Amino acid sequence: MTTLRSRCLVAALAAVIASAAFAQDAADFTEMRRLLTEAIEKTINQMRVKTGAPAVDPRVIAALGKVPRHEFAPPELRSYSYLDRPLPVGRDATISQPSLVAVMTDLLGIKQGDRVLEVGIGGGYHTAILAELTPDVYSVEFHHEVAKTAKQTLDRLGYGKIRVNVADGYYGWRPAAPYDAILVRMAIPDVSNALLEQLKAGGRLIAPIGPPEGPQVLVLFRKSADGRTTETGIMPVMFRALPGGIRL
Repeated sequence: MTTLRSRCLVAALAAVIASAAFAQDAADFTEMRRLLTEAIEKTINQMRVKTGAPAVDPRVIAALGKVPRHEFAPPELRSYSYLDRPLPVGRDATISQPSLVAVMTDLLGIKQGDRVLEVGIGGGYHTAILAELTPDVYSVEFHHEVAKTAKQTLDRLGYGKIRVNVADGYYGWRPAAPYDAILVRMAIPDVSNALLEQLKAGGRLIAPIGPPEGPQVLVLFRKSADGRTTETGIMPVMFRALPGGIRL
């Protein structure tokens, strides 16, 4: 059960969003982002106290508070950028729900200097969050136009070092492998051997696993020093299916 403090915080966030429903002012967006980030941090940590899990990494929260999510949204949806919900940005592409961005990123345990692969760039928002944690970020996207638009936005916002490739991310991106962490942003029925082979020993991979129509389970994979992988189910989720060929 949520505390009175957290309920008041959520109510205050809703009031700010409602009052700024048509705002385009940078100060409005900054305040909305601050409130959303604070609410997400408190909610995640309250749940983790109950389960005995460690608190969310402050670096992840700092990245969430820094990256301007509204810059990745289509103009007509910018006013909704700081609601905790996904936003459509193009063909088979979304900007992920901020709370899920925080959870998935935190579970990967990304350190400065880690090499990270993102599968499915979407609008590029989650890509920017990753780049706040480490400069060595690669993203593979199936749709050329989606990749082009996201890369242009990332370049404009100062994330020009991110490398983007147009391909079927189900099979990863071998030229840049191996990776310390792999983030799959869209639903897949399983993790391909090709993707697991591109993960370093000691590496982590997180993905929503299940049928394209959902629901799926968010699963964290860890690769041990001897190459074996373990799987931990985190929670039920609903993601769009990763576009591409037949998944066997």
